[in-house]
Amino acid sequence: DASRFRAQVQGFRSSETFKGYADTTRKIWGRWLDRIGDHFGDLATAQFDRPQRIKPVIRKWLSTYSDRPRSYDYAKQVLSRVLTHAVEEGAIATNPCDGIKTVYDTDRSAIIWTDEDIAQLRSAASAEVMMAVDLAVQSGLRSTDLFRLAWSHIHDDAIIIRTSKSRFRREAIIPIHDELRAVLERIPRRSTIVLTNSEGAPWRGFSSSFSTAMTRAGMDERDLHFHDLRGTAATKFYLAGISVRAIAEIMGWTEEEVDKIIRRYVSRKAAVQDTILKMRARTMGETDG
Repeated sequence: DASRFRAQVQGFRSSETFKGYADTTRKIWGRWLDRIGDHFGDLATAQFDRPQRIKPVIRKWLSTYSDRPRSYDYAKQVLSRVLTHAVEEGAIATNPCDGIKTVYDTDRSAIIWTDEDIAQLRSAASAEVMMAVDLAVQSGLRSTDLFRLAWSHIHDDAIIIRTSKSRFRREAIIPIHDELRAVLERIPRRSTIVLTNSEGAPWRGFSSSFSTAMTRAGMDERDLHFHDLRGTAATKFYLAGISVRAIAEIMGWTEEEVDKIIRRYVSRKAAVQDTILKMRARTMGETDG
């Protein structure tokens, strides 16, 4: 029945836009299209042209995924794209998903990847994808800077690179601690750019390869983004002996945000050992004085 919303779902699935997506994306989105068709399919498409009435219905459906932020994100994203397709086809005038906030409007700085998460991804990801993951974990660089990082940015004791977030006016200075140095030494020099794909060229389409690895590792619906590796980097910096103040400067966060991550994810034992070492250093300094 062309008047029912199920026809819009099928129309998008048959569209050139959907066919042009990567295989992994079509596989994941296909599951969400099935769910959308099952839930909304029998509604008249005309009902989606009454935003004030249909928005509460959409919000109620999305709320069933509120405890799974990644699933919530997929649900809204795929439904919104189907509705955009309906607008493009002239079936409705506007997209009623517009204005519905997503759970990812909130701060994700306190979300990190654990060592177990990274190990699970490593079991299914290519060496090139894991080089990017490992470097992100140890450097804390934003993805836009990570994939343009050149060997010329790497000096004896620090990585120095102008950050894209500051429109290249501010330099990020990242101390090269032991684990970061080890990662850099493992990466082959196949280009002037540090991170390359399997053909030895600078990455294009890393997101697709990363998503494929997440799916193969059984992690495609986990609430973890590549960007969340920055939180993991903050814990690595702390355990490497870098102060909270310095970490905040490196990450572009407040000291309170860094402290929140440290208290939540760094083991009590490690925190106590760090405190003892600082006390010993201070005592030795006073003795020498």
